[in-house]
Amino acid sequence: MIEHRNIVCIASNWYYDPTSKHHVMRELSRRNHVVWVNYHGSRRPSATGADLRAAAGKLRQFIEGPRRVSESMTVLTPLVAPWPGHRAAAALNRRLVVRQIRRVLAGLPRRPVQVWSFAPDVDFLCGQFEEESVVYYCVDAFNEFAGYDRRAMLEAEARLAARADLVVTSSRRLFEDKQGLAARTIYVPHGVDAAHFAQAEHATPPDDVRHLPRPILGFWGMVEDWIDVGLLAKAARAWPRASFALIGEVKTDVDNLRACPNVHLLGRRPYSQLPGYAAAFDAALLPFRINDLTRAVNPIKLREYLAAGLPVVSTALPEVEPYRPDVYIARSYDTFVNMCESALAADSPAARAARRAAMQHETWPAKVRQIGDALADIARPPVTAGPPRRWLD
Repeated sequence: MIEHRNIVCIASNWYYDPTSKHHVMRELSRRNHVVWVNYHGSRRPSATGADLRAAAGKLRQFIEGPRRVSESMTVLTPLVAPWPGHRAAAALNRRLVVRQIRRVLAGLPRRPVQVWSFAPDVDFLCGQFEEESVVYYCVDAFNEFAGYDRRAMLEAEARLAARADLVVTSSRRLFEDKQGLAARTIYVPHGVDAAHFAQAEHATPPDDVRHLPRPILGFWGMVEDWIDVGLLAKAARAWPRASFALIGEVKTDVDNLRACPNVHLLGRRPYSQLPGYAAAFDAALLPFRINDLTRAVNPIKLREYLAAGLPVVSTALPEVEPYRPDVYIARSYDTFVNMCESALAADSPAARAARRAAMQHETWPAKVRQIGDALADIARPPVTAGPPRRWLD
């Protein structure tokens, strides 16, 4: 068990919808103090409205300074230069990020420090806080994302993994890819807030889906370029009596979906409301494109759907294979609607109860304990980056 530590967490935006990072750190914050660092230096920004709005939001967060979001969680948005791979930017980021994290740590009770990074390009932080351990928690093939410098990401990730005491991977593909980079690498699939999503059994569906024609095929999550909107549009046209309800921010071209009267783009909804939407769904969808990025994906929503009792229809993602027969896998466009029909035909109250029960063994506390056990097996003196220095030099 990890307890009585100050944990520096390098991750994306705390203030966005819950991800695996949020769940892991909330669990760790029960017995430790977490300093969540909103790190946004990995990707080069574009001049799009979305990126400019995001940059403005981060600037506001920086100006506001560190924020206590709970008794045991501090959120810090440091000012960094978002140009990975550039030597000048890397040197500037090193000074800016380290100095700001040290300031927050200096205000906390003195405890052993751990560094947990969900970002691949922060090896420069290793040894800066007299930390007892470094964990690289890898949840994506970052080098495959649009807007990332592929070569710079791979090189930075290799440096971080080499200095980490433990590399945690969330998919088998990531485990295979990272195993040779680190002294110890483990595979820990994502967990689920099983109790939260089990509320779907008795929840009241929200008004915007309650009266949609059935069956209702549902999805929640970001509608990004890794979602196969062409597949969804074809399925909607082939099955006009069904309703396709998509919950989440849209960040890719969905004109072909908007042209389908039975596709409902509902936008973002609070995490607290997802069980209600699950109560309205007849089946849930994982319509991912299949490419090098998604072959390494382990969708957090897979277990959320199952914890709500829903049958799932997915494209052929490697990480969904172990969950058959509760997941129906469509290996082509032509079989997607057939798999949806099969999922609906085989569903029953007993099957839903069995899915909810199975997810009770895949909770976030169980996953954090697994990581803690692996970290406890590793003993070493604190990492140092060179001569001792004052915290606020």
